[in-house]
Amino acid sequence: MNTFDVIVIGAGAAGLFCAAEAGKRGKKVLVIEHAEKPGKKILISGGGRCNFTNMYASPENYISQNPHFCKSALARYTQHDFVELIEKHKIAYHEKKLGQLFCDGPSKQVVDMLIKECGENVELKINCKVSSVTKKNNFFIKTSLGDFETGSLVIASGGLSIPKMGATNFGYKIAEQFGIDLIETKPALVPLLLSKDDLKKFKDLSGISLDTITSNKSISFRENILFTHRGLSGPAILQISSYLKENEEISFNLTPENNLNEIDNSTEKIELKTYLKKFFPERFAFVLTDYFLKSKPLYQYNPKETESIKNTLQNFKLTPVGDEGYEKAEVTLGGVDTNELSSKTMMSKKVEGLFFIGEVVDVTGWLGGYNFQWAWSSAFAAASEM
Repeated sequence: MNTFDVIVIGAGAAGLFCAAEAGKRGKKVLVIEHAEKPGKKILISGGGRCNFTNMYASPENYISQNPHFCKSALARYTQHDFVELIEKHKIAYHEKKLGQLFCDGPSKQVVDMLIKECGENVELKINCKVSSVTKKNNFFIKTSLGDFETGSLVIASGGLSIPKMGATNFGYKIAEQFGIDLIETKPALVPLLLSKDDLKKFKDLSGISLDTITSNKSISFRENILFTHRGLSGPAILQISSYLKENEEISFNLTPENNLNEIDNSTEKIELKTYLKKFFPERFAFVLTDYFLKSKPLYQYNPKETESIKNTLQNFKLTPVGDEGYEKAEVTLGGVDTNELSSKTMMSKKVEGLFFIGEVVDVTGWLGGYNFQWAWSSAFAAASEM
């Protein structure tokens, strides 16, 4: 039986970083990864440039049944700490909008950095399938590459999003095995589907992007939406998807930079559909006037009609009929109930030595580097207390 101080299951962002931090503290660490290489989701993230954190990361950017849970970990290891690590490894990066930090070069730089940080105290086994986990005094892990023993077991196996990259329900099964409660999971940061009737109206708009304020009853996001052949995507849609309830209506302010007061008492003879091309791509302007607004010369509208036009454009309503599922979701909402874990150590309150970190936990970040920051912060919290 091979014995380690710490065994981490999952060689993604959280797992590799936790292993590295535990190794720096003199722990003998084994990382087990069922896929053929580590960091697969890191490699595809940010369009291949890895949006590794966000300069504005704070607890308000996370969704959880217990919104206070993430505060301790995020405070102990911040986005500034991770940027310092990136700079130490001389990885060039840049800020896009809204505090999103991306590598200038390929995402592989971040994976290579994490592997280098692991150092000689960390052993990595890839293509290693776990068949069982049991516990007496220590944990015993049976795998396709041998049997291992440890006093500290870290579950960093991620959620259900992007199954083609190897996502499984392994972490949730381990939680259930040890009597640890789960919060129901669902796809998050995911494109939305529209009804057949709506798709008929928007069938020629695939690829068109609009700057909007996208809202439901609880939150608003100022970002672009993107029409697809199945419905809606784009940053605003992905963001709002994490907050939507089933069959909940979404409201769009399609003209966030303009109050449209210039159409009040207008004497212009141009048609509304022509006027709207000032704000929208022509195809979208025509869809608006074909299905939602009656087009006629601006001077012919009375005050009640102009008010109705403005209301339609600034409170445009659509109701999604579903989403594109875990295949297209960037992350998983829900997971291991935070009430079951110590917010300081990420260890189970019921099972000594059993830790859950990263996406497997019921903490889900916004789009834009926040989920990576949760991976780094939760991993650091666990490694610091072993």
